[in-house]
Amino acid sequence: MSFRSKKITDAAEHEPCVLCGSRGTTVAAHANSVALGKGKGIKAPDYYVAYVCHDHHLQIDGQKPLDRAYSSPMEMWQWAYIKTVARWFQTGLVVVK
Repeated sequence: MSFRSKKITDAAEHEPCVLCGSRGTTVAAHANSVALGKGKGIKAPDYYVAYVCHDHHLQIDGQKPLDRAYSSPMEMWQWAYIKTVARWFQTGLVVVK
């Protein structure tokens, strides 16, 4: 069974997009990599999510042309993921005891 955390995924709704700063449509975009646990009909674990707006989520999923700043949807997701994990610690969503 893959790791699921409603706390992590639901927190995206209250955050700005980590790539553009827009608010109101932010979601937890799961990694699209088999190496990170994605499979046919299976999402990657919830600790592999990036907080991005609807527009960037469509780009990561390959449903919309990619911003020129990124060479691939995976590169875009990776940058967003790094920023998302930092935000978890900055906001106290994740705390090391």
